[in-house]
Amino acid sequence: MEKVFVVKRVASKLHGSEAAIDAAMVQAAELMADLVQARKDLGLAATVGADVTTKVMAAMAALTEARTAMVDAHGDLDQVRLRLGVRTKMIGWDKMEGSAVQVEDERLSEAS
Repeated sequence: MEKVFVVKRVASKLHGSEAAIDAAMVQAAELMADLVQARKDLGLAATVGADVTTKVMAAMAALTEARTAMVDAHGDLDQVRLRLGVRTKMIGWDKMEGSAVQVEDERLSEAS
């Protein structure tokens, strides 16, 4: 198989993985906001659900670590691509299939 096709296949999976992590971060942040708002709407004390808030924040921290690792992997893979002598054409990150912007655009379209 030609190198460029293998590189493109891996790049596609990489971009999809990055987008999935970004989407999960957005969902977790929205969950956190909804938890706080729900507590306020119900007139509950700040101590109610505090353990849940802590766990959601821990999940968000783990997603942040995952995103950092994926960005680092992206950089490493870019170096491998250069060593293989594969030149790529840059496209806007918001235009890539599976990008966080594209995923958010699809969510907004579905909500309308």
